Amino acid sequence: MAGAGRALPGALRAAAGCDGASRCLGPAGPRRPPARQPARPFLSLVGTGRTSYAEQRVLGYSAKQMYDLVANVKDYQLFVPWCSRSKVLSCRSGVMRAELEVGFPPLVERYISEIYFSTRQIQAVCKDCRLFRHLDTLWRFGPGLPGQQDTCSLDFSISFEFRSVLHSHLASLFLDEVVKQMVSAFEGQAGKLFGPQAAVLPPRHHRATCCT
Repeated sequence: MAGAGRALPGALRAAAGCDGASRCLGPAGPRRPPARQPARPFLSLVGTGRTSYAEQRVLGYSAKQMYDLVANVKDYQLFVPWCSRSKVLSCRSGVMRAELEVGFPPLVERYISEIYFSTRQIQAVCKDCRLFRHLDTLWRFGPGLPGQQDTCSLDFSISFEFRSVLHSHLASLFLDEVVKQMVSAFEGQAGKLFGPQAAVLPPRHHRATCCT
């Protein structure tokens, strides 16, 4: 029995590829560290480029009502999704400068927007912005249904590009929905200020595109 006891460790060493004078090698020979896989940086997996979104609607409000609503930048913080600050800094010669703060957690950005007013359109361009390389919003107002002065056509478009590829990836998870809600937010605010809409046609179309 004692001999069997001594033979058992020897048998285990033999089965494991061990002998008394050498290291335990295992059935496949000496152990080597696993080969390192080439690093694939996370950011390289994320696409970049300018993204744009456009929407057209016929609304049961006059072009002047919607123009005045969009031009009232100081009230954006009251109803525009994720806008927590909208302060007018200056306004002269058809150009307004405003400080806006928008937050889509975990991204929060405060920036200067230059807003250009013309007869039938309002354009806002982002300035001094750390988060966006490019941010341009355009509102166009036109006639609505034939013979109905209390309706208008609204063309809304926005294009943007983030400076950081990581921010671009994070924003892609939710920003499209934020943009889609913007026109609806202005439409809802018009209802609060001007009352129910006149009878209109349903929205014509909207589209979102990614450009390289």
